[in-house]
Amino acid sequence: MVRLDDLLVFVRAADLGGFSAAARELRISAAVASAAIKRLEAELGEPLFLRSTRSLRLSEGGERFLDHARAALQALGDGQAALARGRSALQGTLRVALPSDLGRSCLLAWIDELQAEHPRLHLHVCVSDRLADLFRQPIDVAFRYGRLDDSGLVSLPIAPTNARALCAAPSYLARRGAPRSLDELADHNCLRFVVGDQVYSRWVFGAEDGPRAAIVAGDRVSDDAELVRRWALAGLGIAYKSRLDVADDLAEGRLVELLSEETGEALPLHMVCMERHQLTPVVRRLRERIAERCAARLARAASPRGR
Repeated sequence: MVRLDDLLVFVRAADLGGFSAAARELRISAAVASAAIKRLEAELGEPLFLRSTRSLRLSEGGERFLDHARAALQALGDGQAALARGRSALQGTLRVALPSDLGRSCLLAWIDELQAEHPRLHLHVCVSDRLADLFRQPIDVAFRYGRLDDSGLVSLPIAPTNARALCAAPSYLARRGAPRSLDELADHNCLRFVVGDQVYSRWVFGAEDGPRAAIVAGDRVSDDAELVRRWALAGLGIAYKSRLDVADDLAEGRLVELLSEETGEALPLHMVCMERHQLTPVVRRLRERIAERCAARLARAASPRGR
């Protein structure tokens, strides 16, 4: 059987005009190169080179065989490249849980982009503001807002500097005016949502002298953060939302940030999973992409159009 390394020595010797030159390029000894050609000639039953004390040139059979040897080596290289591409391609099923508002507004689109680049990647997506139970549900990774308790989960930061933003639509502000202090939030219709099993009615703001809280009320409560954002866009009240959720609305002027001198409650975004072995190439690539996109989204929100 013809050895592929013997073929390589033959092709390089033919190209370079000698065994010694081929040996130097391939980092083998001249004796090893010469033995490879002899072995190949014995396997083929025909001399491939015409040798003399002054020259070395291809025989007629060597000339006929050279193109086939090149094709064999090219086919091997193509096969190795195909295997490498297969190893680097993202594939398998990814089960991911997303928060409702950020999930629908941008995370789904970013994940779809990743799948379009890697068609063998299959998705199973759960969209909900209720925390997925990674110990009981068939979920590989979940995106979660807020500071995480010591749950034993593996956590990777996505947007560690994200915080809440107090905001309202221009139509609401034209009708009701803007609050001039946290105390004046009591006079406004505040759009609330459910966190865990509790209505989030105590809106906390950071300050150098310690956190401050405003107790708010209003005529609308939802367990879906996306619906709260829609209410705010419709001019129905003031929302205290994740800046990531309302980044495009702030940048485009659909929502206006209020009391910007107050530091919004920290609301970092994490990607979590149960075990470190679940940090597969798919998960790591997903985390890198979404972290980059979130950073760009927050930067855009910080420079709204017209400022």
